[in-house]
Amino acid sequence: MGRSTEKPRSEPDAVERDLIEKARGGNLFAFEEIVRRHERRVYAVAFRILRRHDAADDVAQEAFVRAWRNLADFDLERPFAPWICRIAANLAVNEVRSPRAREEGLPEGHAESPSVAPSPLEGVLDAEARSMLDTAVAALPLEQRAVFTLRVYEEQSYKEIADGLGISAGTVMSRLSRAREKLRVALMPYLGPTAARAGGGSGGAS
Repeated sequence: MGRSTEKPRSEPDAVERDLIEKARGGNLFAFEEIVRRHERRVYAVAFRILRRHDAADDVAQEAFVRAWRNLADFDLERPFAPWICRIAANLAVNEVRSPRAREEGLPEGHAESPSVAPSPLEGVLDAEARSMLDTAVAALPLEQRAVFTLRVYEEQSYKEIADGLGISAGTVMSRLSRAREKLRVALMPYLGPTAARAGGGSGGAS
């Protein structure tokens, strides 16, 4: 019998849950603490999809505005980070598709690369491999890049990604599979065995 690739649902942090409850009551100081806890991670998600600092910064800010407006709909039995990261990912995808982004030539690949929060995947790769992986991820089509970012960097489940991006779980798995194959092909000439781990073995088998 095959082993499930889905991670068990993590429990919310008690302190964070208290902050969210206070923020729901209109306490801006509580929400500012929530923002402080998650702003780097949310920015990292947006940047990995958008590949430009100013656009990622705008998306991160908008994600927290959306979160503030919709706190009443947030499930207190779930952790906050996956929810806010899915909001950011959705906004980032919409930003790339927007007429303004097309007019400004929002990059689909190469861009400046400010430091973003490290991921579990990056922790097992050396500096050269991380740089090559980042370049390869940047070259992925938008939809594949968004799914790969949420699954591999954020370790979200297929259902969480599907719900956040408004697609089916099957579409998530299909896009993730194609992304991993493209990364494996792109990295193999440079990294050898490391490429198999980066492109095909991260975030659980699909």
